[in-house]
Formats: sequence, structure tokens, C-alpha cells
Amino acid sequence: MPIATILAKRLRRTAALTLPLLAMAAAPHAQADAAYPTKPIRVIVPFSAGSTTDIIARAIADKMGQSLGQTLVIDNRGGASGTIGAAAVATAAADGYTVMIQSSSHTVNPSTFAKLPYDTLRDFAGVTPISSLPNALVISPGKNIRTLQELLAAARAKPGSLNFASAGQGSATHLNAEKFKMAARIDATNIPFKGSAEAVNEVLSGRVDYYFSPVAPVIGQIKEGQLLALAVGSPKRSAALPDVPTTTEAGVPGSEFNFWIGMMVPAKTPRDIVNRLHDEVVKALATPEVKQRFANLGADAWTLKPEAFDAYIKDEIASNAQLVKAAGIAQQQ
Repeated sequence: MPIATILAKRLRRTAALTLPLLAMAAAPHAQADAAYPTKPIRVIVPFSAGSTTDIIARAIADKMGQSLGQTLVIDNRGGASGTIGAAAVATAAADGYTVMIQSSSHTVNPSTFAKLPYDTLRDFAGVTPISSLPNALVISPGKNIRTLQELLAAARAKPGSLNFASAGQGSATHLNAEKFKMAARIDATNIPFKGSAEAVNEVLSGRVDYYFSPVAPVIGQIKEGQLLALAVGSPKRSAALPDVPTTTEAGVPGSEFNFWIGMMVPAKTPRDIVNRLHDEVVKALATPEVKQRFANLGADAWTLKPEAFDAYIKDEIASNAQLVKAAGIAQQQ
């Protein structure tokens, strides 16, 4: 019998024995994927309980848990501008049972920290943004400034005489103010505080001139007339303040800054799980309860496909690096 014929018979016999074994080995994996999730999912929030990111995370996690049939357990890992929690996610098992709900500080940290314990692009995969949270430029009525153009006129009349609050060096509120300052070509001094509450109090007292505040902490004072909202720093108007123009609409093009909160997972998480999580976030955002919660926070729902979110994060890291350098923000060691 020719050697070629003998080899062909052996290959057919080997294939007949091997294929069923391969199918049996693949079956449990396929079943595991189809059954996901089979246990609670840990949601690492790299900020303290009660923060805006934490509130958004809990609103989404509750609804996702109901839909998935498993509890999403919030694990607050605050500190170091979100880098401590992010480091825990970067080294977690990429099995869909650890996710992170992070803020846009994630794309600032590569520029404001001299060294990070992870690679921001390589170690994470984007699931989707969840929300965009506009910052409102607020000022005390006692300053006798009623429009953004009046604020600019005051700044230009006495260069360097105005100051602005921020919730910490390199925070979103700081970067928003710096981008506005550069686009408007004015000179103003940053006064950093430990958090938004202190910054708002200083503006209310008149000791600090203005502040790009998240909408939620100041919506009450704005409605009661204790603070004036001259503009919002976001690319579009806030649903909570529909009559307040964006800084671009008010005459300062190129000043928009998008503060967002989104979901990410360890980089090697299977794509089918990433897509499942994406779809569950979108579903949760459509519920009346989450819509109402977001309205109370002045937050706007916002989603992207996972691949688009990854691209957005990459672009933001580059643009924020330019902003941090132009503003002269020192790196943390």
C-alpha cells in the first residue's frame, strides 16, 4: 500500500478520535460564557463613598444587578486621584467579575503623575461611558457680574486680579478652569481645595471669585439665587440648567471640557462579556429610576460602543497631556 494512502488513513483515524475530545473540552467554556454571570460582580470605584462617581456607580449597579440576576458589589478604593482603585483593577482576573466605574481623571493621571503602577492604555478595556457631568461656572451675586462677558471684561481690566476655586490640583474642576482661562486669554489664579464642598463655600462667601462646579452640589443654590451660573463648561448644555449657555455659546470657543464617568474592565476580559456589560449599562440607563437619579444629579446619560470608548480614552489622554503642559501643572511624584 502506498505510504501516502497509509498516512491519509492515520490522519482520518486521529481526527475521528481527537475532534470529539476537543468538542468536550470546549463545551464547558461555551456553557460558562453563556451562563455569565454565575456569581456576584465586584465593582471597584476608585473614589470615596458619597462621591459623584460612587453615586452614579450605585445607581447603575442596582439596575444591572436586577437584570443580570447577580449582585454588583460596590468596592470603594479611594485615594491618589483614582489610581489606587485603578491599580487593583489592572491586576484583577480578566473574567468579567471585576469591573471599574471610573471618572475622566483616569485620562488625566498619566500626565499629572510622574509614575503610575499600571499602563492606562494597555491594562484596561473600555465598556462604555455612563454619564457626562457638566461643570457650571458659578459666582456669587455679590460680585455684581451677571454674564460671562462681564466676567471676562473684569478679568481683562485688571489682569491677574481674579481667582478661581478648584477641587484639587489636576482635578476636573481645575482642568476645566484652565482650559477656559487659556481659550479666553485671561489671567486668573487657581485656589485649590480638598473638595467641591469647600470650594463652593468659598465662592458663596465671595472670598473666591468663581468656580467650575459639578452641577449637583450647586443646583440648589443656583435655584435659590445664592449663586449665579454664568455658563457650563461642557460641549452641550446641561439638562438640569437648560437656560444656561455653554462657555462656547457665551463667546469663548475652544473652552469646552467634558467630565465623564464610565465603565472599564481588565484588558483581557473576553469580548463577549465586555459587550454584555455594555448592553446592560445601556439597558439600565433607559430605566425611569436611573433617569430620575441622573436628573437630580445634573448628569446626562452618555454611551459609546466599547471600541469607540477605547479610542475616545486614547484621544483624551493625548489632549489632556497638552492641557496639563500648557497650564504648567506640576506632576505628583
